[in-house]
Amino acid sequence: MKSALAFTFATATALAAGSASAEPFAVEVLLTPTEQMKWEIADGSKHFVLAVRREGTAEGSGAFAGAQVTEYGWHDVNPPLWGEPRGYLQITDGNGDVAVLRWAVKAVFLKGAEGPTLLDHGVWELVSGTGQFADKRGVGTVVIKPQGGPNLFILEGELGDKA
Repeated sequence: MKSALAFTFATATALAAGSASAEPFAVEVLLTPTEQMKWEIADGSKHFVLAVRREGTAEGSGAFAGAQVTEYGWHDVNPPLWGEPRGYLQITDGNGDVAVLRWAVKAVFLKGAEGPTLLDHGVWELVSGTGQFADKRGVGTVVIKPQGGPNLFILEGELGDKA
């Protein structure tokens, strides 16, 4: 838990600082499961852990538009109480250059007319890359919207050169 808080604090601090040379972007990716394993926690609750690999194509503007995206995720969820999904997004552009984003989300369930409504909001950070992404840093926000199988990831943020 401590490392998740440190990651969130560091990311929020970087977002607040901003950068004049950073390039903004905004993409949406509908990620469809290709592999997954689910473990139900046997404590009488609805708590489960899901390890998942999902794939999709980024649509939007900026450096990641049109890129292929693979999620390697670990979703620890206890509906309707809480959730802590996290993982990595491997983003491969048309030239084969790869950007690796580490992301973490807090899932909050709210009462809805037809049952619980899930809100998934968090942060991402560019942690490594090849080609055009090798000397880049980046940070931003991630929102996950479940779509009944695939999940829609909405990423916004900025990329810039390493300091």
